[in-house]
Amino acid sequence: MVLSLRRGLKWLRLVILFGALACMFYYSLGLFRDWITPVDHYRIPEGHAVKVFGGQELSDVSEHKTAVSERLRFFYWYGE
Repeated sequence: MVLSLRRGLKWLRLVILFGALACMFYYSLGLFRDWITPVDHYRIPEGHAVKVFGGQELSDVSEHKTAVSERLRFFYWYGE
């Protein structure tokens, strides 16, 4: 069996080039990580935004049902 040194070095150069390009691609995606990641839908609202079902303390259960049903009615009415 004949092994060619020139052919082996070409193959080794190809493997090294592929590895270097793969690493460059991986680290370049790391630079754009904030732009690529999906938005966190459960973060605290900013500006004039308000969470729909949070931060209210009601003493009576009937008041709670009324408040929830009223908010749902407004939600479906305005389509927001």
